[in-house]
Amino acid sequence: MKINYKFVGSLLTIILLLGFVFSDALIYMEKNWQREEYSHGYLIPLISFWFIWENRSALARLIGQGSWAGFVLVAAGLLFGLIGELATLYTITQYAFLIVLFGICLAYTGWRGMRLLWFPLTYLIFMIPLPNFLYNNLSSELQLISSQLGVAVIRLFGISVFLAGNVIDLGNYQLQVVEACSGLRYLFPLASFCFLCAYFFRAKLWMRVVIFLSTLPITVLMNSFRIGVIGVLVENWGIEQAEGFLHDFEGWVIFIGCLGVLFVEMWLMVKLFYRDKKFSEVFVIKAMPHSETEESFGSESNNSDLTTALPKPYMAAALLLLIAVPLSLFIGDREELTPDRSRFTTFPLQIDDWRGIEVGMGQEYIDALKFDDYIVANYTNHQYHEPINFYVAYYASQRKGASAHSPKSCMPGDGWRIGDFTQRTISGVDAVGGDPLRVNRAVISKGESQQLVYYWFQQRGRVITNEYLVKWFLFWDALTKQRTDGALVRLVISLNRGEDASDGDKKLDAFLQAVYPRLSAFVPN
Repeated sequence: MKINYKFVGSLLTIILLLGFVFSDALIYMEKNWQREEYSHGYLIPLISFWFIWENRSALARLIGQGSWAGFVLVAAGLLFGLIGELATLYTITQYAFLIVLFGICLAYTGWRGMRLLWFPLTYLIFMIPLPNFLYNNLSSELQLISSQLGVAVIRLFGISVFLAGNVIDLGNYQLQVVEACSGLRYLFPLASFCFLCAYFFRAKLWMRVVIFLSTLPITVLMNSFRIGVIGVLVENWGIEQAEGFLHDFEGWVIFIGCLGVLFVEMWLMVKLFYRDKKFSEVFVIKAMPHSETEESFGSESNNSDLTTALPKPYMAAALLLLIAVPLSLFIGDREELTPDRSRFTTFPLQIDDWRGIEVGMGQEYIDALKFDDYIVANYTNHQYHEPINFYVAYYASQRKGASAHSPKSCMPGDGWRIGDFTQRTISGVDAVGGDPLRVNRAVISKGESQQLVYYWFQQRGRVITNEYLVKWFLFWDALTKQRTDGALVRLVISLNRGEDASDGDKKLDAFLQAVYPRLSAFVPN
C-alpha cells in the first residue's frame, strides 16, 4: 500500500497536539494505572490499536470525505476539557480527551468509518479511573457484601464465626475485609474483558448485554468465595494463610476462576440457543466479521493511499486543536489556591468547661483517608461525663482523588447499623452567613451498643449535608474560586442503655455551641 505522507504527517501532528493539550490528565491517568485496580489500563490502548490495525484494509478503502459533526464533537470536547482544566478535576478532562478523539476520527472517516472505529474508541473508556467518590462508595458496598457472603462460605464448613461489618471474627483470629479485598481489583479488569467477549460473542444483543452485566455478580461471588476460603485456611492453619504470597496467589486463582465462569456462561448460552452451531462459530475473535467488512467496504474504489486530500472537517478540527495549545498553556499556569489556616495541633483542648484528650489514629486509616490535617479528641465536662468524640479531617486539595469519606458509607463497614437518619438544625449555633447550623443526624447500633452521630461537610464557606452537593460545589468552586479545600466534621456520643437519643442531642448541641465558633480558624471559609 502506497504511503500517504500527508496523512501520516497530519496524524503525527494530531497525536502531538492531543498529547500536549491533555498532558496533565493523561499523566495522572497513567499514574493511576500503577494501582492494582487499574493495572489493566496499560493494555487498553494496545487492544484498541489492534482493532484499528485489523481493519486497516477496510479503512484504506474509505473515500474519507469526513463529517462536520466530527468538528462539532472536537469543539465540544475541547470546551469540556477547558471546564475540567479550570475546575482542576482530571476525570472531566480525561473524558474530554475521548470526546475529542471520537471527533477527530469522525471528522476524517465520516460516519461510515465510525462503523469500524466505534468499538476500539469506546473500549478506551475502560482506561479511565472511576471518580473517587464513586470508587469509595462502590468499594464500601462490595466490602460489606463480600464479607457477608464470605462468612456464609465459612459456616458451610461448620466453623463458628461472627461478622461485625467488615470484620470476620473467628475467635482466635480476626480478619478485616479492607478496601483491597473489596473485589475491585477483579471487577475493573474483568469488566473490560467481558466487554471484549460481548463483542466477539456473535449472538443476540440481549445475550451480549447479559455477558457484560454478569461481570459484577461473578466478581462478587468469586471474591466472597476467596474470603471464605481464606477464613477456613486461617481457622485450620493459622493467620499466615491470609498474608504474603499465598494471599496474592489466591487472588490470581480467583481471577482465572472468574474468566472460567464467564466462558462457561457463554458456552451454556450457545448450547441453549444455538444448538446447531459450535462454540467456535459463535465466539469469533475478529475485529469485524469478514462478510460484513467486505459487504460494507469492499465495493469502494481501491484508494490505497487513503485519500489524496485531507477532509475539510479534519483540517478544521486540527486547526481547533492548534488554537487550544496556547490556551492550555495559560490554564496550566492557573494554580489552585490554598488559604492560610491554623494546624489542628494547635486546636484547643480546653474550650470553656469542656476538656479534651487527643486520641491516636492508626497509620493504616491515615493512609486510606489521605487527609492533610486532622484531629480526633474526646471531650467531657463536669455536667456531661460521657465523652464526645470530635473528629475533623481537612483536605487542602480534593482534585486528585483525595476527598472526605462520608460516614454514611463508612459506618456499616465498622459493623454499625443506621437506624434513624435525618437532618437537624442546631439552635444557637450560627453557621457561615448567619444561618443556623444544619447537620446530618444518625442513630446507629451494634449489638447492644448505641451511638448518636452528627456530621457535615464544611467546604469553602458552606455547610453541606448532601454528599452529592459536595461534589457539585467542589466542581463549581474549583472553576470559580480556584479552591477545592474542605473538611468533614463528625461528632459521636455513646447512648447509655435505655437513654433516649434526645438526651444525646442536648449534649452534642451544648458542645457545638462551644466548639463551632473556633472551627473557622482551622477550616477556612
